[in-house]
Amino acid sequence: MNIALDMMGGDFAPLEAIKGASAYLWEAPAPAHLFLIGDEIQLQALLQQYPLKPENFTIVHAAQIIDMHEHPTKALKEKQQSSIAIGFHLLASGKADAFISAGNTGATLVGALYSIKPIEGVSRPTIGAYMPRENGSLGLLLDAGINADCKPENLSQFAVLGSLFVQHVWNVEHPRVGLLNIGEEEGKGNLLAQATYPLLKEDALINFIGNIEGRDVFLDKADVIVCEGFTGNVMLKMAESVYDIVKRRNIHDAYFDRFEFEQYGGVPVLGVNKPVIIGHGISRGPSFKNMILLAQKIIEIDLIEKIRKSFRSQ
Repeated sequence: MNIALDMMGGDFAPLEAIKGASAYLWEAPAPAHLFLIGDEIQLQALLQQYPLKPENFTIVHAAQIIDMHEHPTKALKEKQQSSIAIGFHLLASGKADAFISAGNTGATLVGALYSIKPIEGVSRPTIGAYMPRENGSLGLLLDAGINADCKPENLSQFAVLGSLFVQHVWNVEHPRVGLLNIGEEEGKGNLLAQATYPLLKEDALINFIGNIEGRDVFLDKADVIVCEGFTGNVMLKMAESVYDIVKRRNIHDAYFDRFEFEQYGGVPVLGVNKPVIIGHGISRGPSFKNMILLAQKIIEIDLIEKIRKSFRSQ
């Protein structure tokens, strides 16, 4: 198993990426082989501080970096020697089984769409956000921002993709799917919600429980919460602000500590042909370690093939 890691993506790269890779390789009982993609001189210098067994990694030199502010499509086209472009080349050519980046999110999404492409039958891949619930478990909200405008059919597919992730990665049998809405009753909501409800209700591939409201997101009401990316991103940023406020006010509470994203790592792009994990731009070592662990699990359980089978059966 080979996992490619963008060492130059993120505000604290490549130091924190090296820390995360080191922690993973020393702690994992059966680690994957890592392709560390980045500036070789910088990486070799950091490996003096954080030594790794040579058989566990390969440095792949990348002479260019796609900055956070660059236009995704233009940057990928013009910077073929960037860490993101090389990562997708390794993935598309079969040399890597998964790719991880905390760099330019747009460039990572464009790379996923155009190099490894969506799974047949998936009209729009999606990314989710982890919602800490009061009972100690997690919910998956999607879409979290890459599909701001959606059709009912898109939301229906998000429900299937999210259900498969929660079932096989989080080991939740028959995950409950809720449609985020302004009321619980059928017929509530805007035109999109009203048109999506019957599609979810009739879909035999999911366990649809109906509408849920914003106040239910952090409760144990639904395991998969479906909405278009505009609403999802607002919810995600609100959740992030909760953690920021709690830390500023020096409040110590086990529940609010779970809003700290690093303990979960990144989120997968669901609906593309190979595992791609996207991390937050401010990811530090623990987050990189957890992203590698997530990629490893997705490969081990062959989640991508499970998604393919599900969409072939529709």
